[in-house]
Amino acid sequence: MRHLAQAKPEPASADTPRASARDTLRRVIPFVWPKDQAWVRQRVSAALVVLLLAKFISVSVPWFFKGAVDALAGELPADHGLSALGLGAIGLTLAYGVARLLTAGFTELRDVIFVKVGQRALRELARQSFSHIHRLSLRYHITRRTGGLSRIIERGVKGVDFLLRFLIFSIGPLILELLLVSVIFATLFGFAYVATVVVVVAVYVLWTLRVTEWRVNLRRRMNDLDTEANQKAVDSLLNYETVKYFGAEAREAARYDAAMAGYEKAAIQTGQSLSMLNFGQAFIITLGLIIVMVLAAMGVQSGDLTVGDFVMVNAYMIQITMPLGFLGTVYREIRQALVDMGEMFGLLNQPAEITDKAEAPKLAVAGGAIRFEDVKFGYDPSRPILKGVSFEVPAGKTLALVGPSGSGKSTIGRLLFRFYDVVEGAVKIDGQDIRDITQHSLHQAIGVVPQDTVLFNDTVLYNIAYGRADATREEIEAAAKAAKIHDFIISLPEGYETKVGERGLKLSGGEKQRVGIARTILKNPPILLLDEATSALDTQTERDIQDSLREMGQGRTVISIAHRLSTIADADEILVLDAGEVVERGRHEELLAKGGRYAAMWARQASDMQTGA
Repeated sequence: MRHLAQAKPEPASADTPRASARDTLRRVIPFVWPKDQAWVRQRVSAALVVLLLAKFISVSVPWFFKGAVDALAGELPADHGLSALGLGAIGLTLAYGVARLLTAGFTELRDVIFVKVGQRALRELARQSFSHIHRLSLRYHITRRTGGLSRIIERGVKGVDFLLRFLIFSIGPLILELLLVSVIFATLFGFAYVATVVVVVAVYVLWTLRVTEWRVNLRRRMNDLDTEANQKAVDSLLNYETVKYFGAEAREAARYDAAMAGYEKAAIQTGQSLSMLNFGQAFIITLGLIIVMVLAAMGVQSGDLTVGDFVMVNAYMIQITMPLGFLGTVYREIRQALVDMGEMFGLLNQPAEITDKAEAPKLAVAGGAIRFEDVKFGYDPSRPILKGVSFEVPAGKTLALVGPSGSGKSTIGRLLFRFYDVVEGAVKIDGQDIRDITQHSLHQAIGVVPQDTVLFNDTVLYNIAYGRADATREEIEAAAKAAKIHDFIISLPEGYETKVGERGLKLSGGEKQRVGIARTILKNPPILLLDEATSALDTQTERDIQDSLREMGQGRTVISIAHRLSTIADADEILVLDAGEVVERGRHEELLAKGGRYAAMWARQASDMQTGA
């Protein structure tokens, strides 16, 4: 695309704004608690019930451990609740093992129940993101790089996965476990134990929050540099041939390495800050553990506590501190996940520039007549491209657009396909303003053969069938025969199953054009837009493909944007554009007779051909 400037303020920019954390969480909730899907809510509820069972059983594990220790030490009173169960040291040890096993079992059952919910949410989010990107305007896509967009979606979806698993099943359960342990400590051991646990948890959380907030900025910069490096890599690989033509392998490697150097520096800072955070967390937790264990040891020495109590206190502290240590990682990852998800939801918040009107009807094609009515348009308000262009193409006729580069020829094609909306005037098909009908029906009615047909990295069959998804094998081969490409395809070792390579690089220019023509023939649209479809080909290949294009245009309304005038000499009408205005119009013979712009262009091209010969 030549014109990268904007016609009006575009909601999309090179830097997609991030959604806030609150907006991000608000957007995620419907995926795990949808109003219209009861089975999802039932699974989430069941997973939470199983989670609560796992936590209550988990809290009982140290209790059985204490009983076993006291029984072995002969300190378990006869009237103790565990003694009343008739369980001796071995029985209590077995109960301890069963409780641990049940805790692990219920935890895994929770994941079994929830995994379908989580994967459904990820799939739906990925689908919505992918679909939304396709709805965004051409203006948006020419300001963004594919590698950067794919990385934003990838990180965002991973962030949602992490948030669903750990916010629901780690933070909430940890808070519940802390409350249960605090109640047990207050009941059995006294206020000093509870106070120590509360202070340790509070200091730990405060330290984690403060340092993590600082680290988030470092991580965000690391992500930005990672995206930049990825964009450069993708851009370089997509332009592999250009890199080779100019012997720029070392230059590209240096460019990529420079981007990676910035990423390396940011990654080092992020890693070092992580070590500082981890040490601080370990110090706080260890200090709290020592204080509580010293209190318990003093209680055992004074005879107020048994050895089993000492062991139980230790078990509870370890049970708390293990998830607390994990909390640091979880919080950091949740915070980062919110950043990544914020980028993705910021992308999803980008409104499409070109949208259908409410309840817009489908395009009703009677013959495919095209009319431009005093169309004015510019990619930038300060730089008008079309300055009141008017013309009509009757149904079944061919209109050719010629003129120097920058005259507005390709812009007319983009406006017809409604990649952009006109600033003034109207574009109509069979009397219907294309702004009033659905984009899908408009796109279905127009077949485009561009200057450089881009193919998917798939089989020849897939690329031709892209013209119509429900086409049969016979229809696909018939389209290939009409495009004069069938014989070439069947001569390939794998025939129609031959992979064409990324962007079709395994095929020659002429072969790619013929596959593109076959694809458009299969689509069978009433309107054709030929955007300099043969200008990049050699003379003989151009003539051969021109015959195919001529046959394809029979009975269809055709707009042909041409550089070589010999390819449009038989058009029903030719428009000569210059600086966004129609300076001449008429048939080939009429324009030559006028001796104006068209005649001068014809003479110059004829002279060039003779000189080249």
